Amino acid sequence: MTMQAVILAAGMGTRLGRPWPKPLTPLADGRTIMQQQMDNLLGVFPGVRITTVIGFKLELILEAFPDVAYVYNESYDQTNTNRSLLKALRLSADGGVLWMNGDVVFDPRVLERVKDLIAAEQSFICVNTAVVGEEEVKYTVDADGHVQYLSKKVVDALGESVGINYVGAGDKARLIERLAECDDADYFERGIELMIQRDGVPVVPFDIRDLFAVEVDFEEDLSRANQHL
Repeated sequence: MTMQAVILAAGMGTRLGRPWPKPLTPLADGRTIMQQQMDNLLGVFPGVRITTVIGFKLELILEAFPDVAYVYNESYDQTNTNRSLLKALRLSADGGVLWMNGDVVFDPRVLERVKDLIAAEQSFICVNTAVVGEEEVKYTVDADGHVQYLSKKVVDALGESVGINYVGAGDKARLIERLAECDDADYFERGIELMIQRDGVPVVPFDIRDLFAVEVDFEEDLSRANQHL
């Protein structure tokens, strides 16, 4: 079965303040954020089927990457990431789906390390237990070590989500159902949390604290990404 990956790139990226979609932000090595994501995906999973969810100034992304599949979130300026992911999952082929936020700059070894979980169709979120940012999505675990709570409001968090995730084939229908129940303003993590709480789906928090990964929301994040490159 062909590996599937989704890049969520519909948002306006207002916090970074660029006049183009944030995934097209240039990096110090000459690539854009999205180009390094594409390179990482294709380098670790040759033949991967990449789908990008677009919205804000979509024609710029279409011109930059003409050879991938696209899903259009026509309400990109009124909805959050849960609606973009929902559209992509509903249109995905059979099998699990790896997805990432369109602003993540990361070490490709992250993808190497999750291969076994993907092969086992185990749903997971990549996390960093070395930091717990106030504005980041955070998590706690249950007695079995699986994700219990997942949001920006988590108390006594163990770490933060880095924006790279996977839903196994057997869990995808339930995630689609729970995403559909989310409010328009919810992040996709709310759908994962509902799937855990209502369906008992085990989601593994996979720690990548020794590898670089940053979501580029602000100038300081972009500086960190460029220093890593």
